[in-house]
Amino acid sequence: MSESTNDIVTKLLEAGIHFGQRRSNWNPKMKSYIWGVRNGLHIIDIRETVKGLLRAKAYIRQTVASGKDVVFVGTKRQAQAAVQKYASEAGMPWVTERWLGGTLTNFSTIRSRLKRLNELEALVESGEIDTYSKKMTSQLMREKAKITRNLDGIRNMNKLPGAMVVVDANNETNALREAKALRIPTIGLVDTDGDPQLVDLPIPGNDDSLRSIEVVIAALMESVSEGLQDRRAKADAATKKTEEEAREVATQEENRQRSSRSTFKADEAAPAADNSATATAVAPEETLPANDADKS
Repeated sequence: MSESTNDIVTKLLEAGIHFGQRRSNWNPKMKSYIWGVRNGLHIIDIRETVKGLLRAKAYIRQTVASGKDVVFVGTKRQAQAAVQKYASEAGMPWVTERWLGGTLTNFSTIRSRLKRLNELEALVESGEIDTYSKKMTSQLMREKAKITRNLDGIRNMNKLPGAMVVVDANNETNALREAKALRIPTIGLVDTDGDPQLVDLPIPGNDDSLRSIEVVIAALMESVSEGLQDRRAKADAATKKTEEEAREVATQEENRQRSSRSTFKADEAAPAADNSATATAVAPEETLPANDADKS
């Protein structure tokens, strides 16, 4: 394993990501991800955790580089801070409050609610809200707070995401169900009591520990940053190629016009040369003396 992978393994172990749930509280579908049992707790195979994390990182980088965004969902208390912090810094959409039904499957309605939020914010910023009655002002402010709390993390999500990351698959079944309906690939941190089949790319690990959640989210965000760099590089390369093609077309057009001008000048010069030759040929006849012609 590379040095960076060794660093990831160290951070994961230090965060206690390998500590699963009690032996009595487990999902048999997680059997292949469990290394053994200690003190009544299932111990997750760290090799499986790293394998799942690296696969997820590679897929996220590829998705972001292609121009798509990744939405991060963590509504459980332990995940809220990490998800909001890292997703906001990376400019990715996030959800840390209750998942509203239809967030993805009824996206147009969600966008209309965000439009309403923009209108309410404009009322506050312009001071126009002060012209309303106290009762109406209070009602509008409550509406603004509610929309902000539920949708602030996805207000810049203008299109459906290319992938979804969830913390605790069991806790985010509604979000995963919508993603599946729209065929949006899903990635999830799954504990020993979870169902790995709920997500497309499971990352087996402790989903109750603040530290383990933060380590995983931070690692995934590194791939987001790398994907954004790849996206910008592709955009720059495309721009450069377009500029080169434009310059090439301009050069070809300039050469064509120069060739046309040269041909036109040649055509103008040709009649003048013909006239000169004719004049030279006729001149001797015109200089013959009229008397000599009569004598003959």
